[in-house]
Amino acid sequence: MQNPRYRSSVFKVTASALLIAIGILIPMVSPIRVIIEPASFTLASHVAIFIAMFISPAVAVAVTFGTTLGFFLGGFPLIIVIRAASHVIFVIAGSLYLQRIDKFNISVIHLRIFSLAVALIHALFELIGVLLFYFGTNVPVDSSLFLWALGFVGLGTVIHSVVDMEIANIVRLALQKQRHFKELAR
Repeated sequence: MQNPRYRSSVFKVTASALLIAIGILIPMVSPIRVIIEPASFTLASHVAIFIAMFISPAVAVAVTFGTTLGFFLGGFPLIIVIRAASHVIFVIAGSLYLQRIDKFNISVIHLRIFSLAVALIHALFELIGVLLFYFGTNVPVDSSLFLWALGFVGLGTVIHSVVDMEIANIVRLALQKQRHFKELAR
């Protein structure tokens, strides 16, 4: 008889590998992406991360680094790769929160509030990353750059994050019907 902990570890490693592969591929091959530096919007680029958040913090962090690698390998500008790396903050916060609640019976309202909270943290740290990047370069940082970053990176990230969370939720609900996914995410 197999050890349940071993089985769970194998499931988590396998899920991590699959989600990392998806996280690498989406930015590289997605036909729906808009790049207006320092902003970029690649549809579904956060879906693997959001699904990983429902599995465990360790899986979510691993997938975050995988998606960051995807943006790097996809030839995105450095500022966008930095923004992808900043995801580790909201991923840790969100996945730790999900570990404390009954994530399989989360209400629609609770999920929407969670999605908005994650989106706000997501946008805040991407905005901080963008501003720190520009403060470290010779680009003059003035109020117009700040407003540009706040609008495109800040507000744009909130909207993009919420849309991707909705896509991830559809996938998660389908996965949740599988007994092995529930075992994996416990």
